[in-house]
Amino acid sequence: MADELARFRGDTGLSLARATVDELAARAVPTSPSNYEIWIAHATGAYPDLSREIELRRLRGEPFTDEVNTDLFERYFAKTRLSAQMVEASAGIARELEGVVSSLRGAGVQAGSYAGELESASQRMDVGLAPSDFRAIVARLAATTREMAAHNRDLEKKMDVSSRQMEALQTTLQNVRIESLTDGLTGLANRKHFDETLNARLAEEQADHAGLCLLLCDIDHFKRVNDTWGHQIGDQVIRFVATVLRAQVEGDFLAARYGGEEFALIMPRTKLAAAAEIAERIRTTIKAKTLSRKSTGEILGRVTISLGIACHTTGEDAATLIGRTDACLYQSKRTGRDRVTAGGSVRPASAA
Repeated sequence: MADELARFRGDTGLSLARATVDELAARAVPTSPSNYEIWIAHATGAYPDLSREIELRRLRGEPFTDEVNTDLFERYFAKTRLSAQMVEASAGIARELEGVVSSLRGAGVQAGSYAGELESASQRMDVGLAPSDFRAIVARLAATTREMAAHNRDLEKKMDVSSRQMEALQTTLQNVRIESLTDGLTGLANRKHFDETLNARLAEEQADHAGLCLLLCDIDHFKRVNDTWGHQIGDQVIRFVATVLRAQVEGDFLAARYGGEEFALIMPRTKLAAAAEIAERIRTTIKAKTLSRKSTGEILGRVTISLGIACHTTGEDAATLIGRTDACLYQSKRTGRDRVTAGGSVRPASAA
């Protein structure tokens, strides 16, 4: 740990900071705290998966737009904030449980005392009593019963309060779980949820061999959209594409935001021909929509997407399937965009 921290101190740390800032400038990336955190983590190799993704984008010549950087930060760094929320909520539940257990223990002591009073009264009554003694026992039992009833009412109130607090804490945990798996802009599954689901579907496919197809799609010329209309319109376009994808989700399909302007659709128990039909339906639906500015009604035009599809083959892992699907997507982009490439065969935009 000392060696790790030493890299950020003195001349070494200063050189690392300068190199990181220079890299941000070279990539035209704003030097915000979140962007600095991404790129210094890449420079130090702290997150190998992050570094691999950055290097892959470099090789493709893809720009590091605000959307890309926001997505990288949310996937690799924002989860630590969610973990803190999980810890806090879990600690709250633990405190509530401790309070409930304490109240129940107190109720047990009170109940034991009341049972003792009843047993003592029963034994004394068995041997015969003077009227004055009998009245004293009855009065004592009445007082003890009132105390027990009051204690039970208090316990019931405490249990009711604890129950409501526990429900609220459970809701918090559920919301945190949902937040950790959901893309904030689109409401689709995020990359983490995508990765978890794809691995689960691959395990199922290895067992039942019912077919598993993966679709990846990318908004064509998205940088031009942002440069021309601004990032708010860019976000509107992303949400529109997400809405079209969501409409294709049936059964245990999963639609996800895979990256900045990239999306994915996991289709279990689906063969290539059926997946290609779904992809073509998505493509034509998006192309047919004329977009307008919500605030003014100004016509913005149309957007198109490029799509790639691959079906799982025996023994194939997630990375290989994603790689083949990604290759199909980039063949669609290289051969003119606004088309579907399924398993290596290009379907032009005119083929519907």
